[in-house]
Amino acid sequence: MRAGRSGLKPCDFETARLPTWIGEAPGIDGATLPAALAAYDCRNQRLAWLGLQADGFLQAARAAIARYGADRVALALGTSTSGILSTELAYRERGADGALPAWFDYRATHNTGSLTAFVREALGLRGPALTLSTACSSSAKVFAAAQRMMAAGLADAAIVGGVDSMCLTTLYGFASLQLTAPEPCRPCDAQRQGLSIGEAAAFALLERPGAASGDADGAGGVMLMSGRGSWESVGEVDGGADVVLMAQAKGWRTGLIPSSSWTVSPIARGPW
Repeated sequence: MRAGRSGLKPCDFETARLPTWIGEAPGIDGATLPAALAAYDCRNQRLAWLGLQADGFLQAARAAIARYGADRVALALGTSTSGILSTELAYRERGADGALPAWFDYRATHNTGSLTAFVREALGLRGPALTLSTACSSSAKVFAAAQRMMAAGLADAAIVGGVDSMCLTTLYGFASLQLTAPEPCRPCDAQRQGLSIGEAAAFALLERPGAASGDADGAGGVMLMSGRGSWESVGEVDGGADVVLMAQAKGWRTGLIPSSSWTVSPIARGPW
């Protein structure tokens, strides 16, 4: 905001030439997954991998796994688009009989469960894992899901997050509903003309209060947040303060963060 710079640009994604602006996360096209995870290669999983590596989150997650054990760290991730772009690209190459190309792997790319399978394998997790796909609420509901798993004694910590990547279905879908703005979006502006579609990956590490130290009174709950991408529908607005307030509200409501003793470490980077 101080530099007067935005992550939004005129739409030039793939073959889409729509009169709108988009927030495309940088570095995805050049990103590569570890060789052992190559089967998951798609835009969504690449974005997830970049998000995991942002700001030391991967190291923090692995430290928590070492501290609690791979079977005591839960995983809950939200997505709506998943790797649908892979299916869109595959349809361009379908044969005369309608068969999709041999390289296309629906289970490891397009399927909504592929995101969680990818992250679970990347981190070597063996605890409970699930994917939530409830449109815009997906990555909010994972916090509640994680809290329930920890409250039930199924886990001492949880890695939660959300990953949604750009695809033609989303761009043309929102454009067909006349919801996309022909200029950079202007939230809360009386003259606003619509939204700007973006993509992003964000993760949070939640630790049950007192789990690491055995502290019965629950002091010292921690929430570490990290992400990469572009803000959808907020343009140049810095969401840092909102993230902190949301984290406080969720933490107090779920009991993850005691009101008397808590730590919130919001970390984010990208083209705001």
